[in-house]
Amino acid sequence: MKRVAGRQTRYVNKMEKRSGSLWEGRYKSSVVSANEYLLACCRYVELNPLRAGMVEDPSQYHWSSCPVKTGIKEQAWLNFDPFYMSLGKTTDERAEEYRRWLRKTVPEEEWKLIREATQRGQLISGKKFTQEISVKLGRRIELRGPGRPKKARK
Repeated sequence: MKRVAGRQTRYVNKMEKRSGSLWEGRYKSSVVSANEYLLACCRYVELNPLRAGMVEDPSQYHWSSCPVKTGIKEQAWLNFDPFYMSLGKTTDERAEEYRRWLRKTVPEEEWKLIREATQRGQLISGKKFTQEISVKLGRRIELRGPGRPKKARK
């Protein structure tokens, strides 16, 4: 991603006769437990323009898949994940269910988990998935607080 971002920045700077970076901060990514959090992460991303005050409805933001998933626009090249596809048997059913799901109140714990995991490059998952990955990698990977544990008072 660093190479892609650098190449794109050089291209845009050359075309627009400008200098500086295109994006704020560095690229961040996290492994997502698809069974538990893939749709939640999609919702988090697709609600970003709404939270930023750029649109009044997430499906108005044409740079995301939200207009397609909510049935407003068609994109033949867009592939849908199995979790989105499970929302209904037809395109209309899926679009309606996705719109309904986007409007639901998002649990604060979900927002917090996604934000913190992304900032730290941690897994976006529950404990079971984290333990499975930890065993596969042969190292501890759970999210822990900063610094050493405090000593017990005597």
